[in-house]
Amino acid sequence: MTGLQQRFLEDVLRNPCNRALLEGLPEMGLADAWLVGGCLFQTVWNLLSDRLPQAGIRDYDIFYFDPDDLSETTEQAVEERARARFAELGIVLEVKNQARVHTWYEAYFGRPCPPLRSACEGVDRFLVGSTSVAVHREAGAMVLHAPYGLDDLYSGVLTPNPTVDHGPLYERKSRDYQARWAWLRTPETFKS
Repeated sequence: MTGLQQRFLEDVLRNPCNRALLEGLPEMGLADAWLVGGCLFQTVWNLLSDRLPQAGIRDYDIFYFDPDDLSETTEQAVEERARARFAELGIVLEVKNQARVHTWYEAYFGRPCPPLRSACEGVDRFLVGSTSVAVHREAGAMVLHAPYGLDDLYSGVLTPNPTVDHGPLYERKSRDYQARWAWLRTPETFKS
C-alpha cells in the first residue's frame, strides 16, 4: 500500500459516519459490499479545506452485488434494513445492487450499460474519474478500490472518467463540486 493510499484510508475514517458504516457493514451480510463515492472523497476534500470531515455530505452510498436477485423490491428491502441498522447516524443512506444497474441504466442515462460483474465495476463508471473510490473491510483490514488512483483526488483535479462518456452530466457534477469546494479544478479551468 502506498503512502497516499494509507493517508486516504486514515482520512476516510476521520469521518465518524464512514467509520461506523465500515465497522457495521460486514454485519449486513451483503455480497461484495462497499462504501463508495461521495462520503469518501468529500471527506477528503473537507479535510483539505479545513472543514469538519462530514460537513455538507448529502448522502452515504453502499454498493453490493447480488446477481441472483435483480428485483427492485429486494434492493429496496436491503436499503431499508441498512437504514434501520444505521439509523443512529442520522444520515441519508442509499444502498444499490450493482448487478441490476443494466436493468435501469438506459432509461435513466439514455444509453445502454452492459451487465456489471462486481460492485467495483459500478465504481469504475463514476462520471468523474478522481471520485471513483470505494472501501470495505475484509478479514478486519481496510481494502481500497481506486481504479484511477488518488493523485487527482488530492490535487483537486476533476477529469471525466475515461471509460464513460457522459459529457453534460460530468460537467454538471463538476460544477456542483466546484460550488462547494471552490479550489477544485477541471481541464477547462487549467486554461484560465
